[in-house]
Amino acid sequence: QVQLVESGGGLVQAGGSLRLSCVVSGGTTSTYNIGWFRQAPGKEREFVAAISRDAAHTTYADSVKGRFAISVWSAKNLVNLQMNSLKAEDTAVYYCAAGGLTSRPDDYDYWGQGTQVTVSS
Repeated sequence: QVQLVESGGGLVQAGGSLRLSCVVSGGTTSTYNIGWFRQAPGKEREFVAAISRDAAHTTYADSVKGRFAISVWSAKNLVNLQMNSLKAEDTAVYYCAAGGLTSRPDDYDYWGQGTQVTVSS
């Protein structure tokens, strides 16, 4: 049974940075593509970024391109999401998920419990 646990969320001022981490257990980061999604109150879950299981391919939502970076630390079974130049509109619960290398939540089979990111303006 694959489990994903996110950490690193918190409160940050606009323009600041946070790094989210997703630890994969019951599998490895070389087995699954890993994606990050976010969901703000009253909104649908939206794609943020994804990385392929061989770490050769990354993809980002237009809204975070150039500000966020996804990376893998295979030895730790860890996927990081470095978030820079944060904006108030980045406020959401952030989830990592394992499955397809797409922007569609339905293509992902396993999900973490989420970590809250709040950006104050």
